[in-house]
Amino acid sequence: MGGRQHESRNVKGKTPILRSFQFAFAGIAHFLRTQRHARFHVAAAIAVAALAGWLHVSHTDWAILILTMGLVLALEAVNTAIEAAVDLSSPQPHPLARVAKDVAAAAVLIAALAAIGVGIAILGPPLWDRLKW
Repeated sequence: MGGRQHESRNVKGKTPILRSFQFAFAGIAHFLRTQRHARFHVAAAIAVAALAGWLHVSHTDWAILILTMGLVLALEAVNTAIEAAVDLSSPQPHPLARVAKDVAAAAVLIAALAAIGVGIAILGPPLWDRLKW
């Protein structure tokens, strides 16, 4: 075993749970620090949450919005991981490396477009009612 995985193991060969969380939080920090799209998605999620709060959406609508925002951010993180792994394994341009990166980016785009649809479906009607003269 190499690198960090080996260093994080205790005597029995298992990663202590708190250490696993440290790795995950380090990943989130790296993700937000280095990925412009991640910061955009977080800003969009904050704006959606603020609007949902102002509109007093139902608990069910909140759950759908949170799940949708989490899905977009999770897919953006997976996209980042795939890009890093591809860059590591294929430092020279390769058609399959490009496919892997393009399809990972497409997954984020699909989720983001679906999130826009969810946002319009949930926030559109109450927003329209509030903005009517």
